[in-house]
Amino acid sequence: MRAADIIIKKRGTGNQKGQELSQEEIEFLVNGYVDGSIPDYQMSAFLMAVYFSGMTFGETGILTGCMLRSGDTIDLEKLKGLKGPFVDKHSTGGVGDKISLPLAPIVASLGVKIPMMSGRGLGHTGGTLDKLESIEDYNVNLNEEQFASIIEKTGFAMMGQTEKIVPADKKMYALRDVTGTVESVPLITASILSKKVAEGSDALVFDVKCGKGAFMKSESDAGQLASFLVKTAQAMGKSSCALLTRMDSPLGFKVGNYLEIEETLECLQGKGPADVMELTYALASRMAVFGGMAKDTEDGIAKCKEAVKSGKALSKFLENVKAQGGNPDKLLGEQGKRRSKFKSELFAKQDGFLTVDAYKTGIACINLGVGRNKSSDKVDADSGIIFCRRQGDFVKKGEKLLEVYGKSPDALESGKQQLEAALDFCEEKPEEKKLVLKEIK
Repeated sequence: MRAADIIIKKRGTGNQKGQELSQEEIEFLVNGYVDGSIPDYQMSAFLMAVYFSGMTFGETGILTGCMLRSGDTIDLEKLKGLKGPFVDKHSTGGVGDKISLPLAPIVASLGVKIPMMSGRGLGHTGGTLDKLESIEDYNVNLNEEQFASIIEKTGFAMMGQTEKIVPADKKMYALRDVTGTVESVPLITASILSKKVAEGSDALVFDVKCGKGAFMKSESDAGQLASFLVKTAQAMGKSSCALLTRMDSPLGFKVGNYLEIEETLECLQGKGPADVMELTYALASRMAVFGGMAKDTEDGIAKCKEAVKSGKALSKFLENVKAQGGNPDKLLGEQGKRRSKFKSELFAKQDGFLTVDAYKTGIACINLGVGRNKSSDKVDADSGIIFCRRQGDFVKKGEKLLEVYGKSPDALESGKQQLEAALDFCEEKPEEKKLVLKEIK
């Protein structure tokens, strides 16, 4: 078996489209790439062939399984005798998307066990791990034993991908990032699911975003990805569903690493923004159903709301902060006070209805210090923005729209200029669009 022949088979020739690959062919490529016998240039060619020719659900499932088996998997029952179902949620990424942070303690407070392996900021979108690490001494670099112990103790744990978990994904993703093949639906599906299955999840709820601030701009593209995720997960024996959600303007009032932790506290204190809470409850209710703690989504929403109202969800979050090395009292004491010393403000340049472009906002936040321009960059915990007025609000000229915080004077000035380009003013109120577009099961 030769890598070149497999690449040609998937690529196709002339007007003939690429063909479906066998399990043996996909295993040969993935295993060879991990052990070093297949070089970067051949894997790059294969990824491009998949980008243009696609993969069937069957092929995508095989690829996911091969990537999963390339390293260790976490067996929570074997490690700690924990009983499932274990339920997790994954978002395809957005701006101000802190949903995992309030969602996990809400659902865990109902008795559902949540193993959550999260990522760092990618492109213009924020990363859950970066946000959590803005909590002083919060440890996301857990080993398998620590991960299982914290789930046993607090109901959920947040960790990053270790070197031994799905190494095929780490290597392949690095190539995708530099070869223009990130947006391939089968490759995205295999990347997400290999990690989620490796963490020990029995059921998965996906938040697949579409719009200006999402990787999938159109509803049809997002729908295709959601279908691939759900059907591939189900083919691997996992209960699964997906919500298509809108990401044209940022979620919530705060964007930034610590600022989104602060807004998480507000959500759990019953003071969360309407859009953040709507999406949190929509996803959390489905996790509650998969976890056997709600009979349907309506029951799930009611129970999640009660968990917030009673204070149980906030207590669960603070339990987790302590278990993962942070200081809950210090975190609460910083609320509303912790800000970068490099601050500016933006004001309305004219009367009109405000519109906020999520993608441009995300790019501006990278330059403020929230995200990375390259993988070696360090993020700044206290950079970010606070919206005083939001998408669809009518504003008067001179009215304050944003508070802006940067990691340095230069970063502040650069980010502020880009934020001005993210704001626009309309004579007519923009159409209010649904946040949750549809569910795919």
